[in-house]
Amino acid sequence: MKKTFTLLALLLAFHCVYPQADEPERVLMKPALLVIDVQKQYLPLMSKEDLERALEMMNWSIWLFRQYGLPVIRVYHTSEKWGPKPGSPGFEFHDSLKIEQPDPQVIKTYASAFNKTELNNMLKEKGINALFLCGLSSVGCVLATYMDAGNYDYEAFLIKDAIIGHDANYTDQVETIFSALDLNTINYMFKIRKE
Repeated sequence: MKKTFTLLALLLAFHCVYPQADEPERVLMKPALLVIDVQKQYLPLMSKEDLERALEMMNWSIWLFRQYGLPVIRVYHTSEKWGPKPGSPGFEFHDSLKIEQPDPQVIKTYASAFNKTELNNMLKEKGINALFLCGLSSVGCVLATYMDAGNYDYEAFLIKDAIIGHDANYTDQVETIFSALDLNTINYMFKIRKE
């Protein structure tokens, strides 16, 4: 009995000196979709072979986010020198894109949607901590926003086949290098997020 008591005392002392590590706090993913620069002025500069598929996948991405009640944020590019100017036909998104007027809008003048815009504040107000990106260009503004997201403490993901660039081969390489996620994987992530 004395040996058992001594052993229990030693175990208790060991536990007090070396407490068990707490499990890390589970952080709920709060995602948003960024639809970047799918403007009429820029689309003719994109790869013709990828255009129809990319627009279709962007629409499926928008649909998926709406199914889960998640934010869809429109990002537009303009510049004083190169345009397109807000309100002009070239500034507007492609007619087939299923965006809606209530979807929040960000207008940028730099490649990254974070640079000198209200995007970060908008996301923080909504409690967003994960971003899924689609749009154009795969080697320009989408990639710049993806790379910059970590500087603002967001997890960022590219959506496979929903980004497009001027060269289809470059887009394929970006999707491979940065492990773009397909919509089935994203749907699964959202399902387990709700459990």
